[in-house]
Amino acid sequence: MKFSLFYEMQLSQPSRAKEAELFRACVDQAVLADHLGYHCIWAVEHHGLYEYSHSSAPEIFLSFVAARTERIRIGHGVTLLPHRYNHPIRVAERVATLDLLSGGRVNWGSGKSSSRVEQEAFQNDLATLHDQWLEAVEIIPRMWSSDVFSYSGRHFQIPPTQVVPKPVQQPHPPMFAACSKPDTAKNVGALGLGALNFAFGTDDYLGQKLEEYRKAVANARPIGRQVTNHFACTPATLVLPDDREACTYGFRGARFFLEALQRYYLGGDRPTGELKIARDPLNTADLADAMAMRNQPGSQMATIVGDPVAARESVARFQELGVDELILVMQMGTVPLEIIDRSLRTFAEAVMPHFA
Repeated sequence: MKFSLFYEMQLSQPSRAKEAELFRACVDQAVLADHLGYHCIWAVEHHGLYEYSHSSAPEIFLSFVAARTERIRIGHGVTLLPHRYNHPIRVAERVATLDLLSGGRVNWGSGKSSSRVEQEAFQNDLATLHDQWLEAVEIIPRMWSSDVFSYSGRHFQIPPTQVVPKPVQQPHPPMFAACSKPDTAKNVGALGLGALNFAFGTDDYLGQKLEEYRKAVANARPIGRQVTNHFACTPATLVLPDDREACTYGFRGARFFLEALQRYYLGGDRPTGELKIARDPLNTADLADAMAMRNQPGSQMATIVGDPVAARESVARFQELGVDELILVMQMGTVPLEIIDRSLRTFAEAVMPHFA
């Protein structure tokens, strides 16, 4: 099993000074993760999702990470492909350039966003979002393999063009896509793409998604030049030597992450300003309940929180289902930066070796 890190660039009650501190700290965390043996740094692309995600230019953040690191992979998780966000030629150019400069370390994921804030800010045609994504994800690997590329489709009309540079990896960087439900996992697998999933649901629910994905990818007609048979999940994670300290910070952070996500993706409106979500530490009773429910039969597989013993039990659940990679969400809006650094070290030293 591979262990990676996921960056939304979350901030509770942001300021310009806090933003600057966070971005620099996240680059430093990536450097530390490289030394500690983590597999990949994944960064999202979101726009206007105040507090939940300030990662609007992941290609720049990932370039800084690539320049400061040696071994760790560099992941777009994900690039938004409807053309109001990014034209496919620009995506092909940026990903190839990052692959060149990183020495062939790029993983490339794509998606389309289901947040009204982003969709409407960029004046997207909501009825064609999926079709725009599918057409773009089909032609980008063709740009990387063609000396001169041309295309005539529903959403893109591209005259003969030399799309340069080309990526280092052959035939191209591994390709992934965001998926949230069993049917989308099946669809992603059928396209020969790796699956990037939020870690929500029980063992049975996640197992169903994995089963659907594996069946589909086994018979994939890949839209790229290779199949990426890889299933990843993003659990909220905080691991410290002291179990109660880890839970105090970790479950508070996980609640902030989940409630902010729900506000933007399930609220039905377009929030602006400070989110009306919980930020304080859990009360004594709620914290005790959260600690007691960890790794119980039928419990949610959304967090890896606690001391190394509890964390190893949680990771083992994902391993038993056949998950290939855990993309750990340690950078949560209410978790202090020094706590994240301690968690990075503790997880690498006391959890990762048991699953390497």
